[in-house]
Amino acid sequence: MPPIDSPLPAPAGASADPSPSAAPQLPAVALDAIDLRILDLLQDDCALTNQALADLVHVSPPTCLRRVRRLVEAGVIERRVALLSAEKLGAGLTAILEVTLDRQTPEAWAAFEARVADEAAVQQCYRVTTGPDFVLIVQLTDMAAYHALVHAVFTAEANVRNLRSFFSVRRSKFEPRLALGRLP
Repeated sequence: MPPIDSPLPAPAGASADPSPSAAPQLPAVALDAIDLRILDLLQDDCALTNQALADLVHVSPPTCLRRVRRLVEAGVIERRVALLSAEKLGAGLTAILEVTLDRQTPEAWAAFEARVADEAAVQQCYRVTTGPDFVLIVQLTDMAAYHALVHAVFTAEANVRNLRSFFSVRRSKFEPRLALGRLP
């Protein structure tokens, strides 16, 4: 067992594909108030040490560590990341892309998803209904990088029928957390 002041354990398989089709279906995990408090605190600061987290949820450090490990092993905690400032790092252009494929088959969808998964600029990819086939969120340095991405991924891709782009002029909210009090 790691020392009490060590960082929390890394999620198992953090580099694995987290898509629902690739992830094994796990039974629902029974969560109590302590588990929910742990999850809520980790959403605010995943760098908390086990000791600090245990103090905040009023359990012993070994109990806290066991609970976090159970949440990781059950897949409730997929992975822990640091949120970086795109603007301060020179990647301040956010684009929302709607992509319609020419052929809409499960194989074509999977091939497109695999293609965009390899692109570092693509932060999120959603297969959607009613309208385009996919909506992507991409983060880039500037318009030149956008044009290079479009040429490399969408123009060169023979199966892309239509690409519609929207550019963010201001982000008014970005909160990558779940409202745990509102879940069933």
